[in-house]
Amino acid sequence: MNLLDPKLLNQFIIDGLYEDIHEGDHTSLACIPADDRSKARLLVKAEGVIAGVAVAEAIFKYVDPTSTLDIKIRDGEDVRYGDVAFYVECNSQALLKAERLILNTMQRLSGIATLSSRFAFEVEGLPVKILDTRKTTPLIRFLEKWAVKVGGCDNYRTGLYDWIMIKDNHVDACGSHTEAITKVHEYLKANNLDLDITVEVRNLVELHEVLDKGGITRIMFDNFELPILREAVAHVNGQYETEASGGVTLHTVRKIAETGVDFVSVGALTHSAGCLDLSLKVIKD
Repeated sequence: MNLLDPKLLNQFIIDGLYEDIHEGDHTSLACIPADDRSKARLLVKAEGVIAGVAVAEAIFKYVDPTSTLDIKIRDGEDVRYGDVAFYVECNSQALLKAERLILNTMQRLSGIATLSSRFAFEVEGLPVKILDTRKTTPLIRFLEKWAVKVGGCDNYRTGLYDWIMIKDNHVDACGSHTEAITKVHEYLKANNLDLDITVEVRNLVELHEVLDKGGITRIMFDNFELPILREAVAHVNGQYETEASGGVTLHTVRKIAETGVDFVSVGALTHSAGCLDLSLKVIKD
């Protein structure tokens, strides 16, 4: 499983805690002695795939370096109602500072991992990869893409900087696919960049233009109906990677994958995932 970037994670923790606490958790400061310690458990209240245990551990260590976690369920494992993901022993004030950031994050990431797991299951046995997209929550893309991997799917490009993707607006602005691909190669050469290139096509006419031009990594078929998609894959005939996108659901993903495409990109993995119900409960002596 991919490890989380420690620098990004640390900044996320700092920003997330500041958003919630600012100058202090006044309720806890008023009610709880500074040296008080508590034990709590992370309770699962729905069926799914857990993600974010590693994030929770990092948050607890940030608010209380002496905190200890007894992890019972690791990221990527299936969970059901009543499971306990971990037990924590921590300074009481620190525990309550961290509680909401941990729950908000874990519920969101577990929801993404759960949906990703379902998509991965639907295409089991087929030589295809399910990819996420850039349709993520601002500033926590690194976490959401990590959760996609936890759930068993794969990451596409991280942003606009690490992969060239020529889409319909770029083509329309340039006048043709041929011109857009030419300009991209000129730009990459002038800036000494070595990036993969995906080109989106909307029909078979555009596909043949791209095949004639060449010089790309992958062809993305946007909202193709299944018979046309199958024909398009046959025309490519392994010359380039192929990808299907547009309105993919759990009900349609296997039929799309069975056309022979190498990849299916699914924005819903992140933009339509729900949250997995979790709670952090203090254990009373």
